[in-house]
Amino acid sequence: MHSLPVFLRLQGRPVILLGAGEARAAKARLLERAGAVIVGEDDAAALAIVAIEADCEAEAAVARLRARGILVNATDRPALCDFTLPAIVDRDPVLIAIGTGGASAGLAKALRQRIEALLPPTLGPLAGALHAARGAIRARWPQAADRRQAIDAALEGPLDPFVPHAAEGAVAAWLEAPDSPPPAGLVILTIRSDDPDDLTLAEARLLGRADHVFHSPQVHPAILARARADAGRTAVSAPPREISGLALYLLGKGAP
Repeated sequence: MHSLPVFLRLQGRPVILLGAGEARAAKARLLERAGAVIVGEDDAAALAIVAIEADCEAEAAVARLRARGILVNATDRPALCDFTLPAIVDRDPVLIAIGTGGASAGLAKALRQRIEALLPPTLGPLAGALHAARGAIRARWPQAADRRQAIDAALEGPLDPFVPHAAEGAVAAWLEAPDSPPPAGLVILTIRSDDPDDLTLAEARLLGRADHVFHSPQVHPAILARARADAGRTAVSAPPREISGLALYLLGKGAP
């Protein structure tokens, strides 16, 4: 991973913007959408965007700003960037950022257009309805593990984010429905390659839901990276005998 993706809250905060013409105007529109206050080079700020066309002028501006400890994005100059600006899919409050580390803005744009077509306009209202129901969700499932399992199951079923919903009604109906027993037990998966994109949708979902992942040493780290971030990971030579919750045992490619 070449960069750490973060979402910055810029509402009311100063951001330096240098340059002229359409390149500057495009960055100004983006900053204004985020609620940032655009300021000049001599003002105090933690971030700066340099949209200057001439190479020597852009490089000099970046050097001056970095000397003040300011993180800089230089338009169309990835080697000078401390951070890059992704292509954005906006389903407020859901934001999806697509970055290529400055390798190809065109590729990021093409991916954004594909993802835009996949996501219904009700995705944002669904997120809002889930946020509004946080108190009710905690009351129904007081334990964090139970709550996570219930939400995971809902988002694969009645609250599928890729299906249009009447968001508030769908969340209310889910909260009123009887509980389904959470998945438990040990699932053994044989990994066919080191490429995580070769996982089936069912396998990827299991990795995203498992409480613990046991794996043979042959399993590639890229596969393990698809597991839930807070799930335990243990390298073992054979499936475990005792487990709790939902566990996976991944048998590596080429293992006997």
